[in-house]
Amino acid sequence: MSDASQLTRSLRERLGTGTEDRLGRALSELLENPLLTGAVGRAFDAREKAVQAQEVAMGALNLPSATDIERLTRRLRSVSLRLEGIEENLDRALSSGGSRAGVREPDADLGERLAAIEDQLELLTARLDQQAKPRAAKAAKAAKAAKPAKPRAQA
Repeated sequence: MSDASQLTRSLRERLGTGTEDRLGRALSELLENPLLTGAVGRAFDAREKAVQAQEVAMGALNLPSATDIERLTRRLRSVSLRLEGIEENLDRALSSGGSRAGVREPDADLGERLAAIEDQLELLTARLDQQAKPRAAKAAKAAKAAKPAKPRAQA
């Protein structure tokens, strides 16, 4: 059995040392091949053009692109963080009762100011809803236009 294990070990060593060198040379030649590098470059260019065409098509349908959604998500997170900070400051100011130096007493018209902010938020929500309706209608119309018409049966 030692002969079989020695044969296996020597075969493995011979294949291992020569194979790494040959594989390295083959990969080096492939990477230096102008035909391959040109094909890879053209593939990347085609991918970029396809992405641009997709963005143009989505813009024509008034659909947001992934970039638009990411930008909106970042802005919403920023607004959320700001609101949390405002809530914390307001809670601290109300819990201290304004007894500390530098903290004003809550204004008498605080309720009115909060109501005005709520009204503005409702207006913004209504505007966003109005803008979303035409976009959804256009997308539905485009999807309907993409479907082939069914042939009518003749009597």
